[in-house]
Amino acid sequence: MPSELSPIDKAKFVAAKQATQYVEDGMKVGLGSGSTAAWLVKCLGEMVEKEGLKIQGIPTSTRTADLAREVGIDVISLDEAKWLDIAIDGADEYDGNLNLIKGGGGSLLQEKIVATASDQMVVIADASKSVETLGSFPLPIEVVPFGWQTTKTLVEETLIGMDVLGRDVSLRMNGDAPFYTDEGNHILDLHLNRIGNARQLSLVINQIPGIVENGLFIDICDVVVIGHGDGRVEIRDINQGTVEEDRIDFVENDNLFADLND
Repeated sequence: MPSELSPIDKAKFVAAKQATQYVEDGMKVGLGSGSTAAWLVKCLGEMVEKEGLKIQGIPTSTRTADLAREVGIDVISLDEAKWLDIAIDGADEYDGNLNLIKGGGGSLLQEKIVATASDQMVVIADASKSVETLGSFPLPIEVVPFGWQTTKTLVEETLIGMDVLGRDVSLRMNGDAPFYTDEGNHILDLHLNRIGNARQLSLVINQIPGIVENGLFIDICDVVVIGHGDGRVEIRDINQGTVEEDRIDFVENDNLFADLND
């Protein structure tokens, strides 16, 4: 139950719980990937079970789809939905303009497609994900397996002309084998330390043959809900230019979440 969780997991839980307030009956909801988004799926599943909430969920990964079905959410594909009312997802980093780095879990392609096919994108995160300048978290880029080493070399050469502090590029591994995304692609992680012009980097990187998409989400996020370990939540709305605060109380018998301490 949330009262027994670590401060970081409590922060994820309260951010997810607060974000459910954006979800209304009948909505088509993009369901993000990762540990914080898993809290959201559990919270929405509880609302489906206990409050009769009727929504259609469009997951951004196989793992999210499995969890959504497990908690009773009606899962449909993006092709079936065509357009979404809202997408709610986590982030690896966000800055003051609500630009993001995503893809730490390897689902950046589906996450970006779903986010841009939504009327609104809400990010849920703990306060540690806030940065002044993007780049401390390695920037993931999804690349096709064919000729990936050539693609890697082209990326390294391109970074020489970019406003970044680091230029190390590594292939993401899954044990002794390359990591594969749900789309059957590889991930290259760019260890940049600091990204001076994220918009420019995103545009230039995507011009390199072999690259499918990058993990920079520029001008896509509308709201960030930031959770704290003491139950406080901060809501930053980039369109309204507002910052609000609220608090989520932990419920002792809320054991629906006991298995989500990752």
